[in-house]
Amino acid sequence: MDKSKTQTELWYSDNENDWLSAEEKYWKVISPKNLELEKYLEEIDPEYIKSLKANEFYTFLYDKYYVWKYTQKNRLATTRIHLQKHLDNLSELDDIKNALFEFDKNQIQTGLETAKRIKGLGVAGASGLLSILFPKYFGTVDQFVVKTLLEIDDLPERNILKSMHAESLSIKDGVILERVLREKALDLNKRFNTDYWTPRKVDKVLWATR
Repeated sequence: MDKSKTQTELWYSDNENDWLSAEEKYWKVISPKNLELEKYLEEIDPEYIKSLKANEFYTFLYDKYYVWKYTQKNRLATTRIHLQKHLDNLSELDDIKNALFEFDKNQIQTGLETAKRIKGLGVAGASGLLSILFPKYFGTVDQFVVKTLLEIDDLPERNILKSMHAESLSIKDGVILERVLREKALDLNKRFNTDYWTPRKVDKVLWATR
């Protein structure tokens, strides 16, 4: 069975165990050196982040989030250089942090635009931060999600996905992808009569099975 067929069968599967197994695989494909950080961010309390002072939020981004999101050393170095520009005006970073906890979580575009105000974050990076803070509303949308979704037959958004520049997603692209993750989470919860599935969990499955 080819990979494309596997992705299609999983996406439309009526067996929740298929999805649970795929989610479990996520933890098996993470590099051992990143596992501790992964678990830390998985369990982090958003209220803790909300309570951080500007310099503490900067440290969280520099030491934790950017390290998690940008695993390639050169990319991490580049994005950190951009992040460091906030040191000249930490009050601006504090304003962004506060805005992240004030916007209506149903407004996907507002969320992405707000997180993207953090220097060094593109749409993928912005969505990743939102997925950690608000996993019930957001998943990480990046090139891997796009490429995996394109392997699913009969996906209504397929033609739109084909037109996206997967490695440089626009805000519009991000909104579309987030909607796909939200709709799939709702579909799974309805199908399996649960409230377990979230956009973040769906994105983890897509990443693990790519």
